[in-house]
Amino acid sequence: QVQLVESGGGLVQAGGSLRLSCAASGSVFRINIMGWYRQAPGKEREFVAFISSGGTTTYADSVKGRFIILRNNAKNTIYLQMNSLKPEDTAVYYCAQGVFVGIYDYWGQGTQVTVSS
Repeated sequence: QVQLVESGGGLVQAGGSLRLSCAASGSVFRINIMGWYRQAPGKEREFVAFISSGGTTTYADSVKGRFIILRNNAKNTIYLQMNSLKPEDTAVYYCAQGVFVGIYDYWGQGTQVTVSS
């Protein structure tokens, strides 16, 4: 059974940084596409970034140049390094795992990120 567990969320001031982690178990991690999504109150879940099995990355325009997605296959873990945070980055952040780009089969429970102005 696949499990994804996020951690690292919290409260930070605008301009600050946070690093989220997502630990995966129950799957062949290295062959999967891993992604980060977020959902702000009253809004739909939106794409943040993904990383392929080969390490290719793609970012939403809203986070490009500020966020970095990384993966450590030895630890079955992905990370989201978030820099220059803005209040509009406030959301619950979810990691997801899939085989095909944009199609995710498994989701974590989410971790709250709050950016104060």
